[in-house]
Amino acid sequence: MLEAHGDEREDPYFWLNDREDPEVITYLEAENAYTKEVMAPTEALQEDLFEEIKKRLEPNESSVPYRKDDYYYYHRFEEGNEYAVHCRKRESLEASEEILVDGNVLAEGHEFFALSLSLSGLSTNQNLLAYAIDTRGRRIYDVYFKNLETGELLEDVLNDVTGNVAWANDNETVFYSKQHSETLRSYQIYRHRLGDHPADDVLVFEEADETFDVSVFKTKSKHFILIASQQTLSSEYRYIGADEPGESFQVLQERERKHEYDASHFEGHFYILTNWDALNFRLMKTLVDTPGKDNWEEVIPHREDVLLETLTIFQNYLVLVERHEGLREIRVIPWDGSDEHYLKFDEPAYYAYLTANVELDTTVLRFGYTSMTTPRSTFDYDMGSKERTLLKQTKVLGDFDQSAYVSERLMAKAADGTAVPISLVYRRDTKLEGSPPLLLYGYGSYAITMEATFSAPRVSLLDRGFVYAIAHIRGGEEMGRAWYDHGKLLEKKNTFTDFIACGHHLIAKGYADSERLYAWGGSAGGLLIGAVINMRPDLFSGVVAEVPFVDVVTTMLDDSIPLTTGEYDEWGNPNDKEYYDYILSYSPYDNIEAKAYPHLLVMTGLHDSQVQYWEPAKWVARLRATKTDDRRLLLKTNMGAGHGGASGRFKRHRETALVYAFLLQLSQGEI
Repeated sequence: MLEAHGDEREDPYFWLNDREDPEVITYLEAENAYTKEVMAPTEALQEDLFEEIKKRLEPNESSVPYRKDDYYYYHRFEEGNEYAVHCRKRESLEASEEILVDGNVLAEGHEFFALSLSLSGLSTNQNLLAYAIDTRGRRIYDVYFKNLETGELLEDVLNDVTGNVAWANDNETVFYSKQHSETLRSYQIYRHRLGDHPADDVLVFEEADETFDVSVFKTKSKHFILIASQQTLSSEYRYIGADEPGESFQVLQERERKHEYDASHFEGHFYILTNWDALNFRLMKTLVDTPGKDNWEEVIPHREDVLLETLTIFQNYLVLVERHEGLREIRVIPWDGSDEHYLKFDEPAYYAYLTANVELDTTVLRFGYTSMTTPRSTFDYDMGSKERTLLKQTKVLGDFDQSAYVSERLMAKAADGTAVPISLVYRRDTKLEGSPPLLLYGYGSYAITMEATFSAPRVSLLDRGFVYAIAHIRGGEEMGRAWYDHGKLLEKKNTFTDFIACGHHLIAKGYADSERLYAWGGSAGGLLIGAVINMRPDLFSGVVAEVPFVDVVTTMLDDSIPLTTGEYDEWGNPNDKEYYDYILSYSPYDNIEAKAYPHLLVMTGLHDSQVQYWEPAKWVARLRATKTDDRRLLLKTNMGAGHGGASGRFKRHRETALVYAFLLQLSQGEI
C-alpha cells in the first residue's frame, strides 16, 4: 500500500521494481515468450518488413564532410556493418583517409553499443580525440583518449561518466560531467589533465539543486569554456577563458526562477538568447567584462507570433532559427546592416535545421532539410550570393518514387476551440474515400516539437495503404512557448484532449477509417497513449506504447529514480497535494478500469535509464488483470537495451518490423 496526503493506493505489482530479482527476469522473459507466441503468425511478415527496410538503406552510405581548420570530418557505413566508421582527411577530400574510430570494432562482443563522439571530443590542435562508450544502455559512459598522430590509446580512462567533454586550448586539459550514481543526474564538472590519475581530477563545480543538470562546452569562438546549469524553468552559466583552464569559473548571470537563457560568444560580447520579459525569447548582448543582465542590450526583440529557437554566429553574419505558425524558418542577418533575408521552403510541412557550422570566417551556411515526402538533404548556402547547393540527399533504394507520396497539413479543433496542427503523408494512389487505416503519432511534452520529417522505414506502411499523421499537440513547442505552457503542469490534460480531437478530425475528414485508427507514442508520448486510452478506449483500434511513462504518481514521489527531481516543473511535484490530485487524475497506471481497451503492443528496455522498465511491466500486468476484453495485450522487453531500444543501424529495425506487423495484422482484420 502506498500512502501520500492521507490517500492510499494499492500497487500489487510493486515487486517488479527490482531488476536484480531473478523472479522479475523470469516474469519478463515469460511475457516475451508470450509476445513471440502470439506474433508467431507474423514472423514471415516481420522478416519481409525487416528486409524491405534494410534494402532501402544505402549499404555504403557516407555523411557529407565538413571542414574544421585543416581537416574534413565525416563518417561512413560499410556494407553489412551496424556501426559507423568515423574518419577525416587533411586539407583536401582527395587526401588519404584517416580512421579515427571504427564503431564496429569497438562494438565486438557487446549486445548493446552506443558511441558518443562529436566535435567537442577533438582537442584544439586536433591531435587528440576523446570518445565515450556505453555498453549497458543506461547512458553511463567510459571516456577514452586517442592520440591521432600515433593511433595509440592513452592510459587515461574516465569511468562511469556522461560522455560530455570539453577541451581547454592547451590540448592537455579536459573538462567533463559526471552523473549521480543512483539518480543519474548530471551534477558535477571535473577537470582532468592528461597523464594524471582520474582519482586526482579536480571538482570545479557541483550542482546542489536536485532539479538542475549540468553540462560543459567550449564556445564556437574557442575563447571560453562554459558550464551550463539547466532545469525546466531556469538556467545559469559559468565561464572561464579556454586559455586559462586552472582559473575559477565565474557566473555569467545568476539563476532566477522562470528565467531561461543560453550563451554564445563573439568579438568581446556574450550573446544571450533569453526569455527575460520575452515569452518567445529575444536576443541580447553584453560585454564579457560586464555579463550580468543589467548590462544586456537588445539585438533581436521579442515577437508574439515568432519563437526564437536558436542561433549561430559567423564573422559577417548572424543566423537565427525561428518558428512561425508551427514551421521552422532560417533568417540571415548581415552584421554590416545590409538587408536581411529568409531562406524559402515550399512544402506545406517540413523541417529545416542547421548542421555542422563550425567555422566562423565563412560565408557558407550549412543546413539540412526534410519533409514527410523528402529524404534528408544537406545544403550549402552562400549567405552573400544566396546560392543554394544540394550536397547530398539520402538515397532511398528500391522502387521509391518521391512523387508517389503526398504530404498535407490540417488543423483540428481542440475541446477548448484551439486549432491544433496535423501533418500527414500517404501514397498518392491511396483511396481516401475508402477510409484507409491511419497511424497517429504524438508526444506533447518538454517543449519538444515533433517535426514533419521523412522516414524510409515508414514507406513500408504507406505502400500498404496506411496514412501516417503527426498530432502537433500542446506540451510541445510547435506554436510558440505558450503552446508548451498550456500543455504541462495543471494544464497537462490539454495534451490528451488535443490528441483525441486530432483523431476525430482525421476520421471526420475522411483520412481515417473509424474502425482502423491506431496510435503510437514513446516515453512521455507513452504517457499520452496511456492517458488517452483510459479516457477514450473506443477511439483507437490498436496502440503502440514504447518505453511508456505510465506510473506517474509513484515515480514522481520517488526522488531516487533518475530524472524525477528535474521534472517537477514539467509534471508538478506530487508532494504538493494540488499536484498530487491532478497527476493522480490522469496517471495511466492509476486510472485503469474494468472496461474494454484497444489492442496494445508495449515495448521497453530492461536497462532504460529514462523510464524504468517496471512502469510498462506493471501497467501491462494491471491491464491484464482488470480489462474486460479479449484483445491483444503484448509486452516486449529488450533485455539488453535501454531507452532507445536496440542499437545498430539495421538491428534496431527488428523492433520497427514488429510494430508494423502488429499494425498491419490489425488493419487487415486478421485478429
